[in-house]
Amino acid sequence: MKIPLQLNFPLVLESSTLRNCSGCSMHQICLPAGLNEHQTRLLSQIVVHKKIAKDSYLYRIGDPFTALYAVRVGHFKTYQENLAGNRQINGLQMSGDLLGMDAISSARHQCDATALEDSEVCVIPYAQLETLFTEMPILMRHFHRVMSKEIIGEQDVIMILGNMYAEQRFAAFLVNLSTRYALRGYSPTRFQLRMTREDIGNYLGLTIESISRMIAKLRKNGLIEVRQRDVELLDLAALKKLAAGMDISDTSPISICVTSAEAEANYLLPQPVQQPYSLIQG
Repeated sequence: MKIPLQLNFPLVLESSTLRNCSGCSMHQICLPAGLNEHQTRLLSQIVVHKKIAKDSYLYRIGDPFTALYAVRVGHFKTYQENLAGNRQINGLQMSGDLLGMDAISSARHQCDATALEDSEVCVIPYAQLETLFTEMPILMRHFHRVMSKEIIGEQDVIMILGNMYAEQRFAAFLVNLSTRYALRGYSPTRFQLRMTREDIGNYLGLTIESISRMIAKLRKNGLIEVRQRDVELLDLAALKKLAAGMDISDTSPISICVTSAEAEANYLLPQPVQQPYSLIQG
């Protein structure tokens, strides 16, 4: 996997204009329901916007933890690297997602975060956020819910990597993207993929060849259509069944059954790092 060489700190452009959080298109995802105008204004006063150029780092492993980052525009990927230099992608973040929570306990970031396109984040200084928690218990409860969702997401990834066949993993990946885009008001069946096939394979524990074969199979059987980075899910219901491990032979000739242990082993990559932490090459 080719990762652009980064010699300097992240390319970040700080906005001098404070914007009210209530005017953000992602406020229904980022903010708890029930904040009044005064409370929203208090939160807006501690938030600073930063632009991150494509392929630049938002933060690096080992950087001191000072803030959380809410994705306002764009996409990021997070990954870790073991002593052998092998990188393991453990997350895809999009608008409305929160980055940096893994650093709260150790006060240092535990992974690298890189922008997949020109992006913008809301920088939320954590010390100031903690002060607001005492004044706004509703904000603390919302933060706890966000952390709970993160834990659930990690458990889902563990299940995908540990218990699902290759075709199930890829179908679950597409269904997850569909659900997340729908939550943000976008089409659940037509979206643009931001990561390369190599990155997808790394995240799912599959080879690039396996990803290519599964894309070709799903296209042949009328479940998806792919045009460069644009993906259309033609049969979302069948993809959900496939992700759940159900037989979809009634709707397509694809079978999730693996006929031998050797066949399944050919799909899988060695897992250098077991990290519980979403595409098509342009």
